[in-house]
This record gives sequence, structure tokens and C-alpha cells, in this order.
Amino acid sequence: MPSQSPELQIIVGVPPEHADAVLDAIAQAGGGSIGEYTHCSFTSTGTGHFKPSAAANPAVGEKGEINAVAEVRIETFCNRAIARAVVVAIQEAHPYEVPMIYLVPLLSLDDL
Repeated sequence: MPSQSPELQIIVGVPPEHADAVLDAIAQAGGGSIGEYTHCSFTSTGTGHFKPSAAANPAVGEKGEINAVAEVRIETFCNRAIARAVVVAIQEAHPYEVPMIYLVPLLSLDDL
């Protein structure tokens, strides 16, 4: 049976002007670190789509309309033991009311 790696991949989209703040929050919570390196991540640009309800409070875009906004996709990782703290740090640094955060379990080399 495959073992569970202690690492999780974290993926989140953020407006470009907030990407550095989110990366800093991840690093301060202990995510994205390899040896003597912090802020380890891969970023790419894309377009996020969403339609806020009348009760929503969107940071960008219009209520009741499908919005398309530029975003930076941040892909990084952290140990499961600190994952909750890293997610909370992302939520606090992120401008969106409800950011979409993916947590993906990783396989260890022994699982292959």
C-alpha cells in the first residue's frame, strides 16, 4: 500500500498585484521552503472566472455578472504538519472573499 508523503502541493490564484504578499505569507507560515531557500514556487499567468451573487462582496468584478480577471497561479508545497497554518496565512493575505485553494497530496518516491 502506498505511503502518504508528508508533503502537500498548494495551488492558489491571486491578482498579480497581490502575488508577492501571498508568497510572503506562505513563506512566513513555513511553506515553500527547501533547505536554505524560501519562497520556492512556480507561477504562471492566466484568467480567473467567477460570478458573484447579489449577497457577495467581491474584491474585483461585478455582482451578478460573469467576470474574467488576470490572475497569477502560485504552485508551492508544505509539510502536512503546517498545512493549516499555511492555508490560514494565504486566506489572510489574499484579497478575495473566498480564495480557491487546492491542496494536493503528493506521492513519495517509494510509492512509484
